[in-house]
Amino acid sequence: MSPFEDSSNTDPQNMDGSRQEPRQRRRKKKTGRNVLLVFGSIVVIAALVAGGFVFNLINSFDNKSGKIADAFPVESSRPTKNADAKDAVNILLLGADSGGGSGENENLANVPNAGRSDTMMLVHVSGDRKNVYVTSIMRDTWIDIPGQGTHKINAAFSYGGVALAVQTIETLLGTRIDHVASVDLAGFKGLTDAVGGLDIDVPLTFKSTHNPGYVYQKGVQHMDGETALAFVRERYAFSDGDYQRVRNQQVYMKALVNKMLSRDVLTNPGTLTGVVDELSPFIQRDDSLNAATLGQLGLSLSNLRSKDLHFFTLPTSGVGRSADGQSIVLPNEAAIKELADALQNDDVATFVSKHGL
Repeated sequence: MSPFEDSSNTDPQNMDGSRQEPRQRRRKKKTGRNVLLVFGSIVVIAALVAGGFVFNLINSFDNKSGKIADAFPVESSRPTKNADAKDAVNILLLGADSGGGSGENENLANVPNAGRSDTMMLVHVSGDRKNVYVTSIMRDTWIDIPGQGTHKINAAFSYGGVALAVQTIETLLGTRIDHVASVDLAGFKGLTDAVGGLDIDVPLTFKSTHNPGYVYQKGVQHMDGETALAFVRERYAFSDGDYQRVRNQQVYMKALVNKMLSRDVLTNPGTLTGVVDELSPFIQRDDSLNAATLGQLGLSLSNLRSKDLHFFTLPTSGVGRSADGQSIVLPNEAAIKELADALQNDDVATFVSKHGL
């Protein structure tokens, strides 16, 4: 199995790390988390592709979005960029559930406020502004968390908040994070509706277990916010659970980007105003990731098209069990080292091409 491909043989429950809980209880805990992979990435992507208009909505975005206190670790612990990558931009996206996160995969009884950031994504904008690479980091990836030992990567937020999550990714990938944003689920439906719904190419037919009345037929289907939310949340209808859900989420993201790049959205200030108004209240960001920064970055990406957006997962070596019995995702250390080198040299294009991503 390629380290970048989904495994259809993995028991969906193994990825939960909570096999002894009743299924209904697990579903309730996961209501927000299941869509954060999608919602986290579209925050930045939507802002980037609509940069010119976002720039004109500085006051609205800056006033309605929140700021993350102490978003970065101490400077002495942080890597620097190579000269080749000085113009590239790295943005870490964290999924945040207003319900407090799942906190279900490890015994964190001694950790105060042990919520989770169950979704982590690294957005790498190339220095020449010709491509954007979005790397999804599986929440159960078993790695070293600075100062805490080896844990699932999503425990970093529990142990040290956003700053430790940033430090963990910087340590893992040997690259500097320029900006960080945390996104809440609640704005998801409104965002989809703000762009007039989406035409989504459904990979396979299934019936929603969240909304039993919803049946998704294979092929292109127009979805409003509610039906799109159920689409990207679904995992129990599939034999490979989380993995098909990730595929569906990627299909959703591509549909959103295509819609954001369409003439009827880009040339409609009212629609874009609605997008920003829907997104802003559910975003927490570092102090420098304001509307002016996003607007300027967006303008520099004015020629970006959906084919220039590349989505892939941090390389893994399958699933396994930790010494204390947790279900974990094993990192592919050699391939991750390749990715780290590619980020430092701003040559992710070669990495993507080599691995057929």
